[in-house]
Amino acid sequence: MNKTKITFLGGVGEIGKNMTAIEYNDEIIVVDAGLTFPDDELPGIDIVIPDFSYLLANKDKVKAILITHGHEDHIGSLPFLLQHLNAPVYGTKLSLALIENKLREHPKVKLKGVAVKPKNVLKLGSFVVEFIKVTHSIAGALALAITTPSGTIVHTGDFKIDYEPIDGVMTDLTRFGELGRKGVNLLLCESTNVCRKGFSMSERTVGRTLDGIFDTHKNNRIIIASFASNIYRLQQILDLAEKYKRKVAFTGRSMINVSEVGLKLGELKFNRDNIVDLEKINKMDDKEVLIVTTGSQGEPMSALTRMAGGEFKGVKLRQNDLIIFSASPIPGNEKNVYKVINALYKLGTDVIYDELAEVHTSGHACQEELKLIHSLTKPKFFIPVHGEYRHMKVHKELAMSLGMEERNILIASLGMQVEMTPNSIKEVGFVTAGQRLVDGYGIGDMDSNVLRERKQLSEDGICVVCVNINNIAGEITNEPFIITRGVVYDNEQEAFVQDAKASIIASLKEQDLRGVEPSVIKSTLRRNISNFIFKRTKRRPMILTIVTLD
Repeated sequence: MNKTKITFLGGVGEIGKNMTAIEYNDEIIVVDAGLTFPDDELPGIDIVIPDFSYLLANKDKVKAILITHGHEDHIGSLPFLLQHLNAPVYGTKLSLALIENKLREHPKVKLKGVAVKPKNVLKLGSFVVEFIKVTHSIAGALALAITTPSGTIVHTGDFKIDYEPIDGVMTDLTRFGELGRKGVNLLLCESTNVCRKGFSMSERTVGRTLDGIFDTHKNNRIIIASFASNIYRLQQILDLAEKYKRKVAFTGRSMINVSEVGLKLGELKFNRDNIVDLEKINKMDDKEVLIVTTGSQGEPMSALTRMAGGEFKGVKLRQNDLIIFSASPIPGNEKNVYKVINALYKLGTDVIYDELAEVHTSGHACQEELKLIHSLTKPKFFIPVHGEYRHMKVHKELAMSLGMEERNILIASLGMQVEMTPNSIKEVGFVTAGQRLVDGYGIGDMDSNVLRERKQLSEDGICVVCVNINNIAGEITNEPFIITRGVVYDNEQEAFVQDAKASIIASLKEQDLRGVEPSVIKSTLRRNISNFIFKRTKRRPMILTIVTLD
């Protein structure tokens, strides 16, 4: 019997780092290769990518990587994956251009990009892949219909159903319906907004809200923070700038890069004469200025965050300025975002954000849109993807409310392999999967000593102890030297150090140190100072010991 294997390497039980492998015999195609960003439990980590050990162990089988769209949670791990795989990458022109931008920081990694358009159909070994137009918060978003010897798999990618999209081309509901009539064996559908009832708001509603704000604040200098990748939002902002005769200055590297790529590919349409360098805005009247910036998520080094802290050389905020957050906080970023908003208010600026006006809409389908896709595709089997466990559980219940039997729905977890035949679907095992941590040029895992040491340093500090020993006489030749960071407060430091030295001297005098190996003395020192500090502070800092022998 024909059996197709689906392996979930990311994007299930979590938000971000989406990656799914679809396998038949000795051929594998990969859908997306994303990343996610670290939380407070991962100090010093830049990004988190999937553990793609399974793909590396089967790299000769990987025939293609299919990219649904150009957001970081779908393309962010490609620079690391392509270091080991030589597979072609299929995506729209915008997705490939954004990938090429990322690879500039990885000059040794070469991209074998193949541009595709909606309605293109490709034969990739045993698979036939059709690309379907969907609307999302970035241009060039695709769903996939993957025909396998075991039946057709529909992967929605990230999508919404916007009945008045900015580019004028709706999600191709007709094609989803045609696939449903022909027969869909398995639906892999995104779950990000499944807990939200109704429909997502149209992007044009945001444009109308922004138009009203521009009209009301004609004499204010306006600064808008948004996601750089949201080209549809940028298009509306640039159109409003032209309507209200404002010159536009971009700040933030990603904003500048995306605007250039969008213009080059025709996804953004604007008059270059309306764009000015940031340094020119100080010579212009407030009513003539629009600054489009990064920092909608309160990122510490972003342009807007530095403006709020008075640390951005290009722009000094004034009381007449209007700041618009045309984005909502990503879960986990709320604290950073509201910290920036509070700082902006303290400067005397006016601030508008999504709790005050309809200045942002999600790019993900809500319940009624998800119901429509289920109803059109009529899948035999269903696996929710792109969400935490709670999202996938609610999505399962939504599918059952539409008449789907529970035995035909499976909730996947990281590393799970699912076997699909024309008439069945079942879990068949697990492969290595999870998180790989990227820190500069280094890549590690959750069990890394480096990570444990960083967490210890961040929570309990460090204590360095240096002792000089006469190995022949077995005596301490100098007073121990102690440095601490993050262990005790300044007003306690002097007494702490003196007592610690006395404790070290007392413990070493109890031993015969003649001819003893430095490693043995270090162990004694570490044990003594660790016990001393814990009794004194109830903390367990990192202990570094240095022993020199005369």
